[in-house]
Amino acid sequence: MLSYDAVVIGAGAAGLFCAGLAGQSGVRVLLIDHADKVAEKIRISGGGRCNFTNRGTTSAQFLSANPQFCRSALARYTPQDFLSLMQRYSIAWHEKHKGQLFCDRSAEDIIQMLLSECAQGGVEHWQPCKVHAVRTVGAGGFEIDTDRGCVHGARLILATGGLSIPQIGATDFGFVLARQFGHRIQPTYPALVPLTFDAALWEPWLPLAGVSLSARVRTGKGKTAGEFVDDLLFTHRGLSGPAVLQISSYWQPGQTLDVNLSPHNDLGAELLELKGSSKRKLSNELAVMLPSRLAHAWLGMHPDGAEKTMPEQRDKDLMRLAASLQQWQLTPQGTLGYRKAEVTAGGVDTRELSSQTMESQRVAGLYFIGEVVDVTGWLGGYNFQWAWASAAACAKALVSRHT
Repeated sequence: MLSYDAVVIGAGAAGLFCAGLAGQSGVRVLLIDHADKVAEKIRISGGGRCNFTNRGTTSAQFLSANPQFCRSALARYTPQDFLSLMQRYSIAWHEKHKGQLFCDRSAEDIIQMLLSECAQGGVEHWQPCKVHAVRTVGAGGFEIDTDRGCVHGARLILATGGLSIPQIGATDFGFVLARQFGHRIQPTYPALVPLTFDAALWEPWLPLAGVSLSARVRTGKGKTAGEFVDDLLFTHRGLSGPAVLQISSYWQPGQTLDVNLSPHNDLGAELLELKGSSKRKLSNELAVMLPSRLAHAWLGMHPDGAEKTMPEQRDKDLMRLAASLQQWQLTPQGTLGYRKAEVTAGGVDTRELSSQTMESQRVAGLYFIGEVVDVTGWLGGYNFQWAWASAAACAKALVSRHT
């Protein structure tokens, strides 16, 4: 039976990075993945340019049942650390708004860098190769049954990802193994995903598909509340865009969204001011303040006075109109599910893991890194930074045990 110091299951961002780091420090690593292609989630990220980290990463941008767990790993492997690695490979990048960093050329640059790191570490890479069973052995370590036979690993690292985007290979394998070894799983659900609405209720908004504007979106209460100001996009089935993707990680079935369609203005005050300074119709003025299609659709549902001139408007009607736009409440029916979700929220309960090493507190030598763990970042590169940071923490522990 082939034997390795560490066996990493999952050749995504976290798995590749961990394997390469450990291998270059003398750990004999086997990396296994069932998918035909390596790191497809990296490849499709950021429109093919991979939003590989965020300059402003702190623990505040992450959701978890144990919210302080991610602090240690994030502090010990920072966005600047990853940028230093990219600099060694001369990978050009650029910054978009809100600290989001993207490759200039292609996400393929990141994948090739990680594969090169693995090659330099002498990592053996089996892909595609399915894992059929995993068990602990009396003498220590793990036996893993694979398409290529049974192997032994002194340490086992699960970097199997979550349930999002099953069409590129996502499965529940990591959660199944975690339960096998006695770990609790925090409830999983699609996150960073568009929200959908009842077809009949949404029908009046169908003509707005494609309209985008800045909005403030809120949901929840207390510690579970979320609020984001970003672009909102109307679709044929509901709402999308960064603001909605962000809030989807906080939204729970049955909860209402509070939406402000003009978050940077006091619409009521502006409409009252226009009443005294403009002789144009309300419909014309509102179409300047908001996307024209949205303004006309909204007034179509609030027709009283829409075609009257501003001087003809009653103050209370203008204030009521402003409130309807800035205090819009609606209840989603659901989401577009894991097929369209960028990440999976929930996962392996971090209260059973070491925040320093990512090692299980239940099974010695078992580690969990990346998306399989109950740590979910905001939109904007945070989830990749968690992949790098958790992988680095694990790799450092593997090296320490090896030496």
